[in-house]
This record gives sequence, structure tokens and C-alpha cells, in this order.
Amino acid sequence: MGKLRAAQYACSLLGHALQRHGASPELQKQIRQLEGHLSLGRKLLRLGNSADALESAKRAVHLSDVVLRFCITVSHLNRALYFACDNVLWAGKSGLAPHVDQEKWAQRSFRYYLFSLIMNLSRDAYEIRLLMEQESSAGSRRMKGSGGGGVPGGIEPGGPGGPGTPGGGLPQLALKLRLRVLLLARVLRGHPPLLLDVVRNACDLFIPLDKLGLWRCGPGVVGLCGLVSSILSILTLICPWLRLK
Repeated sequence: MGKLRAAQYACSLLGHALQRHGASPELQKQIRQLEGHLSLGRKLLRLGNSADALESAKRAVHLSDVVLRFCITVSHLNRALYFACDNVLWAGKSGLAPHVDQEKWAQRSFRYYLFSLIMNLSRDAYEIRLLMEQESSAGSRRMKGSGGGGVPGGIEPGGPGGPGTPGGGLPQLALKLRLRVLLLARVLRGHPPLLLDVVRNACDLFIPLDKLGLWRCGPGVVGLCGLVSSILSILTLICPWLRLK
């Protein structure tokens, strides 16, 4: 499935590149047809995915963390609805239901897809916040254990740039922001599955945003983001330890 998805978005990216470089209309048409066939094949292989997504939602209901339970359950429910709309689209494109309004069902499908991705990114953000708090607490304990009593970054409350110095508020804010960015980078570097999940969901987000007309990215950006996301998905299949649990 991941290879088909990667091939589909590679065709989308290739079609955009051929159009920009003035390739022959016949070649562009062949690439579009190949992309359409790959999309139809993916829809066929996803006929049972709605049931799998509902089962995943039922399992997520029992999670102890309230935020994770909400985000993951709602994400799986939206995925189930997205796959259901996808099945209707497949029936229309394959000729089993020729009177299906494909534009309407495609819009519904992308709306559910978008909601699912928003929930996935919310879950990622929540897990990042928890890990940053744990890392910050661990750093404070290490500092106390080593006898350091100063503020992280070496800024003393009454020293230069501190709250008591006129105009010291902005440098202190910049330092705090820098420390937060460094902490975020450390957390993501120490948790590759979470980093991959963030990048993959962020890439996927551009697809429904463009298809729904909320943020026009163009076929080139959509193809590139879809290809990167597909490669990351294949990577998690090859290396299961990179999959976010």
C-alpha cells in the first residue's frame, strides 16, 4: 500500500515537472492516467480499512490518559469515515455506482482526512509537551544534584539582563525562547518515532488543505509532500521501532 501511494504521488510530482518544462501533451496525459490507475488501485486495497479504523477506535477508548484517548479515538473515527467515503468513490470510479456525485464525496473524504490529521498532530504536540516537561524536570534535578543554584543559561535574577535591569526583559525572553527550542530539538532527537510522526502528519496536512481549497499549494507541493510522507510510512514498515506506539 505504501509503495502504491509513493508511486501515485511520484507521478503527481513528475506530471507537474513535465508541465512546467513543456513536455508533450501526450506524455502528460499518460502520467495523469497512470496516477489515476494507481489511485483507483489504492482505493480497492482500502475496502476493509474502515472496519480496522473502528477497531482501533474501540481499543483507544480504554487508554488511561484523557487527552490521548480523545485525540486517538477521534482520529480513528475520522479515518473510518474517510475510508468509507473512499469506498463510495471507488464504487463510482469503477462503474459499480455510476450516479455517485464524485466531487461531493471527494470533498467529504478530504474533510474527514483533515480532521484525522489535526487530531494526530494534536496528539504529537501533547506528547512533545509531556516529554519536554520530563526533560526539563530531569535537567533541574541534575543541576541541583551538581550543586548549581543558578538559573539555566547562566542568568542570575539580579545580574545583567535580569528583571532588575532596565530593558533586560527582551533579552531574557529571547534566551528563554532559545532554551525552549533547544529543549524541543533534544526531545525530538531523542525520540525518532515521534519526530517521524510529526513530519509525516505535517506533510500529509498539505494534501487535504489543497484539495479543499483552504490553502492552495499546487500539484508540485502536494506531490512532494505525499511522496515524503509515503517514504516515511515505508520506513516505519521496514523498521517497526520507528512506528509511534
